[in-house]
Amino acid sequence: MSVNNQKNDMLALLKDAGIAGLIAAALALPLAGFKTFDVNGTLTAEPRFHWVLVAAIVTFVGRFTISIGQRTFFSSFSKAAGSSAGSIGAFIKKNQTTLAILLLTAAIIFPFSPMANRHSLDLAVYVLIYVMLGWGLNIVVGLAGLLDLGYVAFYAVGAYSYALLATNFDLSFWICLPMAGIFAASFGVILGFPVLRLRGDYLAIVTLGFGEIIRVVLLNWYSLTGGPDGISSIPKPTFFGMAVFSRNAQDGLPPFHELMNIEYSTLNKFIFYYFLILILALVTNFFTLRIRKLPVGRAWEALREDEIACRSLGINPTNTKLTAFAIGAMFAGFAGSFFATRQGFISPESFTFIESAIILAIVVLGGMGSQVGVVIAAIVLVLGPELIRELQEFRMLAFGGAMVLIMVWRPRGLLAFREPTLKLDGQDKKGDGT
Repeated sequence: MSVNNQKNDMLALLKDAGIAGLIAAALALPLAGFKTFDVNGTLTAEPRFHWVLVAAIVTFVGRFTISIGQRTFFSSFSKAAGSSAGSIGAFIKKNQTTLAILLLTAAIIFPFSPMANRHSLDLAVYVLIYVMLGWGLNIVVGLAGLLDLGYVAFYAVGAYSYALLATNFDLSFWICLPMAGIFAASFGVILGFPVLRLRGDYLAIVTLGFGEIIRVVLLNWYSLTGGPDGISSIPKPTFFGMAVFSRNAQDGLPPFHELMNIEYSTLNKFIFYYFLILILALVTNFFTLRIRKLPVGRAWEALREDEIACRSLGINPTNTKLTAFAIGAMFAGFAGSFFATRQGFISPESFTFIESAIILAIVVLGGMGSQVGVVIAAIVLVLGPELIRELQEFRMLAFGGAMVLIMVWRPRGLLAFREPTLKLDGQDKKGDGT
């Protein structure tokens, strides 16, 4: 390459980086250029233009460095990183049983470890809720290939079903739990019928609208749902109808610590919630791993790969889509009922579109169709913001940047396995199980 060509290329790279820096400055001006605070009831803005300059400089240097790197070692580094990630994924696939046993053992031991306290148990329960939701949505998106942006609607149906049944009819958690799943599955079928002929972006738009319809109905049907006030005083689950988690007896049931002949502790209730959601999540995982090997599970995978070929093989796409929506919605209903009993209060503000986006991000980031990937992604997305909380108002900016880097590095997800569960040649009868 001649000196003139090198000079022109360098000028082009500087121009490109300069444009990126200007765009970053324009975006940072309203986001970080001013800090608002209240002074004697008056909203006051303090300029922070130095942060705008920092954003522009960082973007300029980063863009220029990446452009230079792409011409030298970046492509080879990306291939090496992808190969390394593939090796990690292959290792996980090969040793999935051992890893599953280790993870399950760690999960069982955790509540009794020195790290266990109310805050850590709450975070663990929060992560497990999203793991369960991710596994449920993985059936719809990862296995059946149906892009669902309104999954939070089934989560809301499960939560409100439990809350209304428990508060109005005085039913226990163990009776309301399966009923919440049935109601959510029914709504999954209701959503499935109008979208039978839709796919891709059109399906995503319709499911997004369905999620917003459910939220608006919950917000405006005040006589049933309480509207924006929500539903409070939701009953807590008992210990399988044999004891209550309180210091004194209630409703004719003895306290848990007296039943077990142990010392009273407020952590007993949170440990019980932890194991309850852990069992629900494990049931979801076990069900998914088993059903994907059945004819309906293989039909989901065929539908995901090619709907036209799926029809030519005699598979009914209508039934296949409806079963995917119904079963995925059922697990969201179970998670919603647990969320309602754990919180003791629910309102439409807990079921906004951002929740659907987070659940979908967990599935996509972990790798569509990967059970282990969903767990890793849920831990990253839920615990990530907590680990960088010291960054204060910049923590979500840093977290979003980290997510962008992960998706650039692994665009198909951390552990993306698209191999069929069963092969015709008989060489792999176990399935990947990830």
